[in-house]
Amino acid sequence: MTPLETQLDSWLKNTKPLIPVIIIEDLDDAVPMAKALVAGGIHLLEITLRTSAGLAAIKQIREQVPGAIVGAGTVCNSDDYQNAIDAGAQFIVSPGLTPELIAKAQEIKQQGQWSGVFLPGVATASEVMIAKSAGFNQLKCFPASAIGGVKLLKAWSGPFGDIQFCPTGGISPDNYQEYLSLPNVICAGGSWLTEGKLLSAKDWAGVEARAEKIISK
Repeated sequence: MTPLETQLDSWLKNTKPLIPVIIIEDLDDAVPMAKALVAGGIHLLEITLRTSAGLAAIKQIREQVPGAIVGAGTVCNSDDYQNAIDAGAQFIVSPGLTPELIAKAQEIKQQGQWSGVFLPGVATASEVMIAKSAGFNQLKCFPASAIGGVKLLKAWSGPFGDIQFCPTGGISPDNYQEYLSLPNVICAGGSWLTEGKLLSAKDWAGVEARAEKIISK
């Protein structure tokens, strides 16, 4: 990495700048799903902590799926943050940013016990300013489509030209390329890669094919 390059920049060099947002209900799905996505060319995987299987899924994927860069999503407090790190998460994503999360992230950084990436969520200009003042310059924009989508991110590029965003929420096969075309968008998150009949049918070949189709565009 160059001095100005972040860990996230480095990861995204060799993969499509899309992060599947994955909800694991059945722990047995975690490893085969991750293997299918990686085989299809998607390497950054966000496992949400919305279910009881989330942390165990992160641990299993980290241990059993070479090539996967696994992160924790829906991290809402300091306990979630620490548990995600303990499970092996390489990046952490939050829907928002609170004083508690800022303090925890700064504590972990000062201790030097984790070299991963934290993407706090923002939805307003004031929240972007708070995140920036806390030392974060790569942020999750959430819920992107509901708060202005592409138009909002274009507007933010003026006053926040040094901030990069990962829009999530309402991102789909029909609009993700428009988001990725923006100079202040580093990547985009979406759940469509692992949604629907493919997951319920445990159609891992279908998941791989869907990933390959996205990569080819």
